Amino acid sequence: MATDGDPLPPVPEIRRIGIVGAGQMGWGITYVAALAGYEVVVTDIDQEHLTSAQGRIEAYADRQVGKGTLEDDDRRALLGRISMGTDLGLYGDCQLVVEAATENEQVKRQIFQSILPHLRKDAIVASNTSSISITRLASCTDRPERFIGMHFMNPVPVMKLVELIRGIATAEDTYQAIVDVAARMNKSAVTAEDFPAFIVNRILLPMINEAVYTLYEGVGTVESIDTAMRLGANHPMGPLELADFIGLDTCLSVMHVLHEGLADTKYRPCPLLVKYVEAGWLGRKAKRGFYDYRGDKPVPTR
Repeated sequence: MATDGDPLPPVPEIRRIGIVGAGQMGWGITYVAALAGYEVVVTDIDQEHLTSAQGRIEAYADRQVGKGTLEDDDRRALLGRISMGTDLGLYGDCQLVVEAATENEQVKRQIFQSILPHLRKDAIVASNTSSISITRLASCTDRPERFIGMHFMNPVPVMKLVELIRGIATAEDTYQAIVDVAARMNKSAVTAEDFPAFIVNRILLPMINEAVYTLYEGVGTVESIDTAMRLGANHPMGPLELADFIGLDTCLSVMHVLHEGLADTKYRPCPLLVKYVEAGWLGRKAKRGFYDYRGDKPVPTR
């Protein structure tokens, strides 16, 4: 951390980006970063996650070539800019490291403590958190001025938005550097203040939670609720289907952050949402949530 009389090192030119975590968000951020011409290094504690992410990146690139939106030469160059491994030392020459782990504050804090010894003194650290305080996360690092929230939307290669969140200590040149990174990744950036769940999830997750309450109270079935919102509000996906896509554990985590951070009963997680998470029915990734995905066609579970 810089102190009085100890100026911050200048923001470096960002050429190489590290991604922490090779899950759903991690592989997507890797893809758009490599597509934008950045060298990208990805680490995960599980080699299987890395292998899966590599396969998903290659499959997505192949689909883009098939659609004519990506040239085969560009596909090869994109894949050539990506390297993966389990050694945190791979972050040593990254100018920006983006944490894309599970939405759990304790896990994220442990990750920052693990990676910080391997980083350049001038490296920027970003978190892809969808709800947790950037100020609080930054405070457990040695560089709160070089820390920022960079919340991508899922699926990252498709969704145009990225929320940028400054902590109380985030320096202006850090923010401007990440604005430039987002633009180079062909993302539209909006700036959100550092309040629980920021903009998108502050609005979206209470709507999903209310849909679960609507199911819990017997106002409608899974199918009727989703159909009503698709046709009545012109949403591309019903709220319960969307919850399954996001992951019910993530939905519950965000609701806990809202409820605890804002101390308002309107953010109380629905008991039915809690029950599904306790059952391990987390949505698409677990093959069961508000829909059962184990057959040829999703079937409502209530």
